Amino acid sequence: MLVSKSMPVSILSKMAYKAKAFFELVKLRLSVLVVFSAAMGYLIASTTVDWVVFTWFSLGAFLVTAAANTINQIIEVESDKLMKRTQQRPIPTGRVTRIEALLFALIMSITGLCILYHFTNALTTWLSFTSLALYCFFYTPMKKLSPWAVFVGAFPGAAPPLLGWVAATDAISVYAIVLFGIQFIWQFPHFWSIAWVLDEDYRSAGFKLLPSSGGKNFFSAFQIMLYTLFLVPLSLLPLRVGMGGVVSAIILGVSAILFVVPTVSLMKDFSKKSALRIMFASFLYLPIVLVALYIDRSY
Repeated sequence: MLVSKSMPVSILSKMAYKAKAFFELVKLRLSVLVVFSAAMGYLIASTTVDWVVFTWFSLGAFLVTAAANTINQIIEVESDKLMKRTQQRPIPTGRVTRIEALLFALIMSITGLCILYHFTNALTTWLSFTSLALYCFFYTPMKKLSPWAVFVGAFPGAAPPLLGWVAATDAISVYAIVLFGIQFIWQFPHFWSIAWVLDEDYRSAGFKLLPSSGGKNFFSAFQIMLYTLFLVPLSLLPLRVGMGGVVSAIILGVSAILFVVPTVSLMKDFSKKSALRIMFASFLYLPIVLVALYIDRSY
C-alpha cells in the first residue's frame, strides 16, 4: 500500500520537474519583452482596439517567440555547455532531450502561426515565420562566424512592433517602418552592451559578437556610442511623419540623449559597470518610447 500511495506523488513530481524544464526553454523574460513590443505596435496602430484579436495576437506572438528561443537552444547546446551562464539550461543538463525540445518548438511554432493566421492576417503570419527563420537559421549560426551576426539578428529583433502594426492594419505603412527603424537601431547598443558584459563567457564558446575583433576596446565602445547616437535624430521621425506629436518627440529625444550618456562613459573607462548601465538603459528606453507613442496617438 505504501508503494501504491507514493507512486502518484512520484509521477506528479517527475511531471512537475519536466514541466519546469520545458518552461525554462521558453526564456520567459525575453519572450515577454518581445511580446510587449509587438503588443505596443498593435495598440499604437489601432484606432479602436479589438481586445479579442489583441489577446490572440499576443498569445500567437508569444508561442512563436518561445519556439524561436527553444530552437536557438537546440542549435547551441554544445556552446551552452561551455558558458557558465548557460551550463544549467535544460538541454545541456539532459533534463530535456534535443528531440523533446524540437517537438516542443514545433508544437509552439505551428500553433502560434495558426493562431496568427486565423485571428490576424496572412502578412503577419508570413512575417512572423520569416523572423523565426532568420533568428534561428541565419543569426544563430552566424554568431560563431562574424560580428555581422548582430546586424542579421537586428532584423528579427526589430520585427515585433512592425508585426503588431501589421496585425492591426494588414499593411506595412510608413509608421510601421518608423517603429521598425527605431527598434532596429536600438538592437545594436542593447546587444553589444550585453556582449561586453558577457564577453569572456561568449569568447569561451567561440562567439564573435562585439563589433571590433579586438573585443572590449575603444573601437567597440565608439560603435556602441555611435549607434546609440543615431536614436537622437530618429526620435524626430514620428513627429516628422505625423505619427506622434511634440510631447512624444520630446520624450523620445530626451530618452535617446540619456541613453547616450553611459556610452560616453564606456568610451572612457571600458568598464563592465558602464556596459551594465548601457544595458539597463536599453531595457528602459524601448518601453518608454513605445508607451509615449501610444499615449500621444491615443490622446
